[in-house]
Amino acid sequence: MKGLHFASSNPPNRGKHTDSKYQVNQEIRVAEVRLVDENGKMLGIFPTREALKIANERELDLVLIAPQANPPVARIVNYGKFIFEQQKKEKQQRKQQAQQQLKEIRFKWRTDTHDFNFKVRHAREFLLEGNKVKGTVIFRGREIMHQEIGEELLNRFVEALSDISKVDQTVKSEGKRMFVILAPDKAKIQQYERQKKQQPEE
Repeated sequence: MKGLHFASSNPPNRGKHTDSKYQVNQEIRVAEVRLVDENGKMLGIFPTREALKIANERELDLVLIAPQANPPVARIVNYGKFIFEQQKKEKQQRKQQAQQQLKEIRFKWRTDTHDFNFKVRHAREFLLEGNKVKGTVIFRGREIMHQEIGEELLNRFVEALSDISKVDQTVKSEGKRMFVILAPDKAKIQQYERQKKQQPEE
């Protein structure tokens, strides 16, 4: 949406945007704003009336982007383009959140080394795909009396995957289950993949 040129010092009322979560142009009621121009340059603190005038002279809009700041921050933008970019960012964030799933790897109270390593490999695949992993130890009957064994197993699980993950939730007990949640660590994964590429092929 483009602004309008005007001859007087009073900026025109260019309409409301009640469908927006942002205050725009005449909707801005604060007395002064910290003004950022369309190129991201900080211009300083201006009376809101003066900031509106500058935006209109540039045929652009004034949008309050940080109302909680002191003073509030307003930016000169092409409103239509600004909203489009914000919606695109939000859509991408929702897409990333939807893609990440919580995968569960279950262990028995006593898990042999072969089975443990097999399940760690599966967990590694899930983490490299961008998913969180929940490692769960299930106790049956009197096994619950020996929770320290389950905790030790989960700590081994965390250590085995520490090169590509971080602890999202520490070891916790719930009834006859004990679990830990790991999340992918992007920086560690990048380093892991670089090292993997450098390794000679067998």
